[in-house]
Amino acid sequence: MKRTLIATALLASTLGAHAATPATDTTVVLVHGAFADGSSWEKVIPLLQAKGLKVVAVQNPLTSLADDVAATQRVVDAQTGKVVLVGHSWGGTVITQAGTSDKITALVYVAAFAPSEGEASANLGKDYAVPPGIASLQADAAGYLWLPADSVSKNFAQDVSPASAALIAATQGPINAKAFADVTTVAAWKTKPSYYIAAANDRMIAPALQQAFARKLNATTVTLKTSHVPMLSQPARVAEVIIAAAQR
Repeated sequence: MKRTLIATALLASTLGAHAATPATDTTVVLVHGAFADGSSWEKVIPLLQAKGLKVVAVQNPLTSLADDVAATQRVVDAQTGKVVLVGHSWGGTVITQAGTSDKITALVYVAAFAPSEGEASANLGKDYAVPPGIASLQADAAGYLWLPADSVSKNFAQDVSPASAALIAATQGPINAKAFADVTTVAAWKTKPSYYIAAANDRMIAPALQQAFARKLNATTVTLKTSHVPMLSQPARVAEVIIAAAQR
């Protein structure tokens, strides 16, 4: 009996170890945008993990492009295999600058900025009407921008539950306004396969601008009828694109 119990325990331990081991050598590194944090990927992460992918969500300080790029590159450098780098919103500018590592096999932009080298995010929408969400931004005494709660529910995440919108508003990460003037020096998408998830009902980044980004990147493009946060309102569709990038 004692021997049987030991064998059973060893088998359970072995199965548990295999279950915890990713089925691939690919890590998905998720980069959040402004007015958010790493928890904005909470609905996508378990879907990716269910496919055997390792997942790490970056926590950007949102203090400058350089600081956010450094935070992202630290996470990428810590991985031992291939990396798919995913950026939402402002995170698209971050992965454009940070995504040059040889480990990175693909970039995925989610309702995101996609600048060329020498561009600042603040100038990317100059040929488009100011989106309602951007017009509602408030600044504190230190120059950090934040979204009022009513604008989160109307413009940032209008297709999630009221409870989810309230949580987003309460946990949002204000961004230093100066970060949007920081200029990229490289464009990683020029040398990496790219995917773009465009949000057709976005009120933070003009949908037409997102489509222009996707064309510029020659990206594999999926358009979803969502707000600025498709990873929260249609996480399964977002996960499908990321999984496809990981399996390419």
